[in-house]
Amino acid sequence: MKYIIASVAVSALLSCSSVEAFFPSASTNGGALSTSSSTSRNVATIGDDVAQDSALESSTANKELERQRLKQSLLGRLGGPTLSTIEDKNNAAVFDTVLADPLTKEPLSMSYIGPILGGGASRSGIRVALSSSADSNRVFEGRTNTYINLLEPASSSTSSSSDLESDSNEKSSVSKSPILASLLSLTPPPLRSIIANVTNSENVEYIPMRDLFTSPSVSFAYERGWRQGFAAAGFPGADKEFDMANEYFAPVLARKNEKGEESVLVDMSCATGLFTRRFTKSEKYSRVIACDYSDSMLTEARRRIRADSEIASSSTKLDLVRCDVAKIPMKSNSIDVFHAGAAMHCWPEIEESLKEIHRVLVPGGRYFATTFLSNYFSTIADVEKASNGGAEFEQNMQAFQYFPSKEFLRDLLVDAGFEESKVAVEVLGRACVIIRCEK
Repeated sequence: MKYIIASVAVSALLSCSSVEAFFPSASTNGGALSTSSSTSRNVATIGDDVAQDSALESSTANKELERQRLKQSLLGRLGGPTLSTIEDKNNAAVFDTVLADPLTKEPLSMSYIGPILGGGASRSGIRVALSSSADSNRVFEGRTNTYINLLEPASSSTSSSSDLESDSNEKSSVSKSPILASLLSLTPPPLRSIIANVTNSENVEYIPMRDLFTSPSVSFAYERGWRQGFAAAGFPGADKEFDMANEYFAPVLARKNEKGEESVLVDMSCATGLFTRRFTKSEKYSRVIACDYSDSMLTEARRRIRADSEIASSSTKLDLVRCDVAKIPMKSNSIDVFHAGAAMHCWPEIEESLKEIHRVLVPGGRYFATTFLSNYFSTIADVEKASNGGAEFEQNMQAFQYFPSKEFLRDLLVDAGFEESKVAVEVLGRACVIIRCEK
């Protein structure tokens, strides 16, 4: 019934409101471990190994050894050299060297669910599980042909975990309510929060900055004109922005290459993979982890990745991960370079998010980001204020973060832990902000 009321309300509002004035920008928060170009070869190898097992039936010790080798073969496909092996008393547990429990930041051990043999794995992907080393009841899941969901565990039964997540479970996100999400995505940003507040039940919440981009209609439109519209604010375009990021990351990569070490790049709020694909095809990075809060954005990103033949032949390992930038599911000091294109203005918990970025960067690691100054959203902010009786909305109910100046942004980064001397903020054109900072 509430969705019907919302539909009527939205129709009435849209009949007297100009929609185009309210859709100038944004990216979103949020991955699957991808299969590599050698998938078919690995599947065939695994099949051959099974045949060998029957020949070793007489030896229990040899069979167990072979089983472990099969497991390592699969996990090598998922993460390759980026996985580390930690021995316990009875088994070899395989942990990703970067990914971690978003709450405890403890390592995640990796395993597969269901059969992994035969040609079906390459077509439908492999279902994987990642268990927290601190709490085996906290298990995250995903598929190699879609993404790994590290936003919330598939299971969590201990009391400590329940306590940690009690607040977030009190209300479900509107992203789990696709009808409402799609309905609200058609509403001008200043009006979304009003409609959401009127229609919300006790079990559904709507945070405009975050939940706008959970709509499939927005994901579909992102690279079909939406992102190109950022030029009006002074954005130089995806190719130029990509070159600027690579140039800033180059010294970090040079140091890693000199030491013969692998490099890891995070593309946070990757949306449909506009920059993810470019970073992966450049083959400058050993591993690219593309993250977003939105299921629909990651689904569109995976579709575009599959359609790009250059990515299939790239030596770079590519993972897609669903997560919250305010609770980055990665170990401290594990990321070499961190990118966030046109994203920061869409992060509801901006202070905590920047602290998390500083935490995961290695010493000497670099952060490159683009975002908007508040003057680009002046019309939206004015309408929001007028619709709220002249008072400003609470920050989490605003359409976007409104950054008044580059000095304001510099202070946010310094407060997050970056040294002031290593923070550079510049403005291009009317309202495009370029951020460069080093840990």
